[in-house]
Amino acid sequence: MAAHDAWALVCRLFAGGTPLLRNLLSPREAAALSALGKAVKPTTVDQSFVLCPHCQQHRAQVWSDGRGGRMCRCPECGPVAVEASDGAALALDENWFRQKMRLALGIESRDGIDDLGDGVWRLGDARRSPVLLARDLTRVLQEPALLDRVRVAGGDIRVITPRPRTTRGSPFGAGVEWLAMEDRFAFYGGGISFLGKPGTEKNSPAADPTAAVYGPFSEDFRWVSPPDWTDGPIHCTEGQAAVFKSLWSFKGEPVSGERVMQRAGLDSDKPIDLFKVRTRDKGKPEAERPLAAYRSLVVTERREGLYSMPCAMGNSFINAKEQ
Repeated sequence: MAAHDAWALVCRLFAGGTPLLRNLLSPREAAALSALGKAVKPTTVDQSFVLCPHCQQHRAQVWSDGRGGRMCRCPECGPVAVEASDGAALALDENWFRQKMRLALGIESRDGIDDLGDGVWRLGDARRSPVLLARDLTRVLQEPALLDRVRVAGGDIRVITPRPRTTRGSPFGAGVEWLAMEDRFAFYGGGISFLGKPGTEKNSPAADPTAAVYGPFSEDFRWVSPPDWTDGPIHCTEGQAAVFKSLWSFKGEPVSGERVMQRAGLDSDKPIDLFKVRTRDKGKPEAERPLAAYRSLVVTERREGLYSMPCAMGNSFINAKEQ
């Protein structure tokens, strides 16, 4: 779950736009920090006022205790000692974030990032579609002139924002596509992956069947490009593709091998069966590369007999109903 929690924390930091105190992190967010790498950086906040270290409910003024330490007076807890760690915080590296979002969407490097002010950026054009990134969907809805500033003839506009609590469906009319960060992107392999939506990327796979549509997978799951793999897309057999497609459909949740193989429509007992390299095929790239992809992307809990695909967490891929 680390990748899913890491991306949720990135979305939270971006939406807030300010550093977040470490002591306000949930246990799952704190555990996900190690997966974020360069995405976040340590910082400090103004410590003239702090959140009460004891109850974590009230902000209180800080003063010296006369012995080299510091205290705050909480309206509920009274005097509470303040440690240096109580002001420790972390912030999203927003330059890193915007550049990785551009890469995820395939935006050409020659397109610069334009700061439109008040938490809105134009990331560039993705296949002739201008892309806006905003901290708050309401900001874009209340100021339609932002869309007019980036609109181009013959191209729809993509608006990327964190998902608000109250919005359902598409908040825009024709010609504007809204992408909720939490649903359409994921933290993957030290970067950001765009999770394709069925029917929206049909042109690209037709031109290049190896193009990644669902995370590292092509549209038909016959090609896969694992993170840090530099030798080009890996070709899979139909059975291997069916296993990958099945695991992807479970959105990163650990499931039994039986359920994986049932959804894949295969008779083998374990997903790994389709990737084992026979003795006569050892040393052959076409046999060993799919196994390398499987080991890179699939997490196996052997004692429980469970399998999961962390990169599929939060994906928008819709699969057939499980029989």
